[in-house]
Amino acid sequence: MKENEFFKEQLTAYGFEPSDAQLSSFDRYYEMLIEWNEKINLTTITEYKEVFVKHFLDSVSIIKAYDMSKVSSIIDVGTGAGFPGIPIKIMFPDIHVTLLDSLNKRLNFLNEVISELTLKDIYTVHGRAEDIAKETKHREMYDLCVSRAVANLSTLSELCIPFVKINGSFVSYKSEKATDEIKDADHAIKIMGGSFQKRIDFDLDGNNRTFIIIDKISCTPKKYPRKAGTPAKEPLR
Repeated sequence: MKENEFFKEQLTAYGFEPSDAQLSSFDRYYEMLIEWNEKINLTTITEYKEVFVKHFLDSVSIIKAYDMSKVSSIIDVGTGAGFPGIPIKIMFPDIHVTLLDSLNKRLNFLNEVISELTLKDIYTVHGRAEDIAKETKHREMYDLCVSRAVANLSTLSELCIPFVKINGSFVSYKSEKATDEIKDADHAIKIMGGSFQKRIDFDLDGNNRTFIIIDKISCTPKKYPRKAGTPAKEPLR
């Protein structure tokens, strides 16, 4: 398929050497996304090439921002239709991946994708980040937390940094113009035990994208994150 060749070329340009099995997995993932999207709202982007660029390629673009060779465990907070967690898992099969979402019907879809693609060592967790981050088996247990969730960086920092081990990182996927968000989130990042490291801006087939990398340098105080809903309603400033 011509579009698939385009995707393969893009992955190769990123330094990947995608196998036929990996490319087939992305094709099947796309088919299932479109099938399920007729029943539940997973994405407004449905055209083949757009999905492959704006969802799949965007997800694995983390290779531009982070040394994935030192990552053994990832949690994807607010994973939705599985972005960026499932594309990362397809391209980095040895990484343990946890997909966290508050909506069960989305997790039903993700479990079907995991089964259909025979992905190993990848799990779904149902719940709010505010609650799951308090659980011992998840709190400060991950090398890397990623999120493409739509929320301000202050809120995301409170939701995501508690999952990260000391010396691990939180990487937030953002569109351009993230400068104000970084400034506004400075207080929240520090409270959570984080330290802003850098932002990386890049072009994704004509779309401006940004990664914000926050390192975890100390333990998150036990009272954080605050109760469900509070980080979004009252971001730390």
